[in-house]
Amino acid sequence: MERIPIRHIHTSQKEPDLSESFSIRDISGLLAGKDMVQELHRHDFFYILALKNATGDHEIDFTPYTIGDNSVFFMRPGQVHQLVLKAESTGYLMQFKAEFYSLQDKIFSQLLRKTSQINHYQLTATDFLKLRSILTYIFQEYAEKKERFEEVIKANMNIFFIELARQQGSSPSDQASLYMQERLEKFLGLLETHVFTHKQVAQYAAMLHLSAYQLNAMAKAALGKTCAELITEHIILEAKRCLLATSNQINQTAYRLGYEDVSYFIRFFKKHTGYSPEAFRNNFG
Repeated sequence: MERIPIRHIHTSQKEPDLSESFSIRDISGLLAGKDMVQELHRHDFFYILALKNATGDHEIDFTPYTIGDNSVFFMRPGQVHQLVLKAESTGYLMQFKAEFYSLQDKIFSQLLRKTSQINHYQLTATDFLKLRSILTYIFQEYAEKKERFEEVIKANMNIFFIELARQQGSSPSDQASLYMQERLEKFLGLLETHVFTHKQVAQYAAMLHLSAYQLNAMAKAALGKTCAELITEHIILEAKRCLLATSNQINQTAYRLGYEDVSYFIRFFKKHTGYSPEAFRNNFG
């Protein structure tokens, strides 16, 4: 079965351990006077494109964006995208594995999940200047590799994510809201891992030691959607990824998504998209 092309962080013989988990590049040097054109693919790492002056087009999980100045694109592992970035663009490209960033710290783990849920940030020139100065510092530390530079990089990543989170606006900080946010983040993480084998709300509720009613109430209050709707959205998105980024047969796609009954999968997909899988591929591929 064909899979969507997965890219990894480029490894270096000089710094193999770090290069496999973190890198930051200056966009001007990366482009070297040429347009960057990337066909549909996915990454196994977090991908942040912070652009001071830029033009081009970026499509993330089939949502198109026109690239402009003072913008940040933030992609999670597993998302698919295609990109055209024009030669004169400036900024930074930062890539890192989840294990590089301090995920053992629950607060920072939640911060990363919160900021990475938004794929596109459009900032004012003043707000972007703050982010660019942080990235410039990270870039210098990465290039010079002085004593304990990885700790300096991670500390500045924390500041970068806090500044991004501020772009989302303030949220209630009472204990009930924090508890609900933590449970929902855990649910979304479980969904990414288990959705092809677990499609019932009750299964996730049990993993979280909640009732299905409690979990649904949290999702509805925070996201305006039921858990069943979130599960369906995740399955449909992965189906679209498979249909457009691979040449797999429809039955192969159905089996990958956990459907042994191919005809049921076809009806399910058409109900939620208005197209049969084959028609969707023919119209949008």
